[in-house]
Amino acid sequence: MKVLVTGGAGYVGSHCCKALAAAGHDVVVYDNLSTGHEWAVKWGPLELGDILDGPRLAAVMEQHKPDAVMHFAALAYVGESVQKPDLYYRTNVGGLVSVLEAMRDAAIGRIVFSSTCATYGTPETVPITESEPQSPINPYGHSKLMCEQVLRDQCAAYGLSAAALRYFNAAGGSPEGEIGESHDPETHLIPLVLEAAAGIRPSISILGDDYPTRDGTCVRDYIHVADLASAHLSALELTGKSAGLFEACNLGTENGFTVREIIDAAERITGRTIPVEIAPRRPGDPPELVANAAKAREVRGWRAEVSDVDNVLGTAWRWLTEGKPAA
Repeated sequence: MKVLVTGGAGYVGSHCCKALAAAGHDVVVYDNLSTGHEWAVKWGPLELGDILDGPRLAAVMEQHKPDAVMHFAALAYVGESVQKPDLYYRTNVGGLVSVLEAMRDAAIGRIVFSSTCATYGTPETVPITESEPQSPINPYGHSKLMCEQVLRDQCAAYGLSAAALRYFNAAGGSPEGEIGESHDPETHLIPLVLEAAAGIRPSISILGDDYPTRDGTCVRDYIHVADLASAHLSALELTGKSAGLFEACNLGTENGFTVREIIDAAERITGRTIPVEIAPRRPGDPPELVANAAKAREVRGWRAEVSDVDNVLGTAWRWLTEGKPAA
């Protein structure tokens, strides 16, 4: 197949491009490079463009004639979404609508959508199943939930086939070290912890140590980005089974680690002491987010294979110290 990957110059998108190419698919990356990196585009051509630019999307689809779309292009900072909700709704929801309109005009009927566990908000039960009420507590989560509804409606109205993948915390780098996580600003825990270990930043700030968890810090489910990529391949196969299909499922490891546990593990992996400071809670952060991934196993035969915490931290550390290009 030929797959158009919006946001394919980003962290998760680039790893999915690698997995697509390894599986024999042709990849075309569509990215405006606002948060992605040209050096991450290694497995197909880069088409510069914004997802809100309908004519540009149409031209790229006409030129390359993809069979399916993987849609990663979005804004994804929880704190920023609280401060600039209009930006998030315009980009995330408006951007998806723009992509879907271009797909419909080009007669492309299959899409895999990058969703998030943030659609659940503060869950009533943990681990979280897909039947958990979706009650986001920040505009980022609301925007992704709106996107899921847009997809449902389009599947019903136009026969689109869509898979929405609700990620938990993506982490790690490719085993070969050629791509990895690089955000500006960086807000994700694991790269921040490792940057503190490397002396790139003076310390790591724990954003709240008074949560109702086993050590007072937030609990998260860290899934290796390579496992996320393999899940996208199985989701792509699913979208080919029938028109009008919409399916959402969780992608996680079903194991949660507190912030302090991640810091302790990072000290063990790197052999470095990591300075820690306690800071106020970040608005919009639930105490605990851990996946129940049974649906992904049962429906697609997928499971997280390389997401043990040592491999997540080890590949991220190798990327930071050996592979990451200088700013």
